[in-house]
Amino acid sequence: MAKMRKKADLPQKLCAHCGRPFVWRRKWARDWGAVKYCSDRCRSEARAGA
Repeated sequence: MAKMRKKADLPQKLCAHCGRPFVWRRKWARDWGAVKYCSDRCRSEARAGA
């Protein structure tokens, strides 16, 4: 089993739409470099505004 990490030790980014910090999630492990938005809502609002 993998060693558990504390949430504070995970990498963080700022959302491109709302500017809030968000933390790495396991489902983003494959494409963490391409993740720009913290949620589906921010992604859809950014596309609607562009």
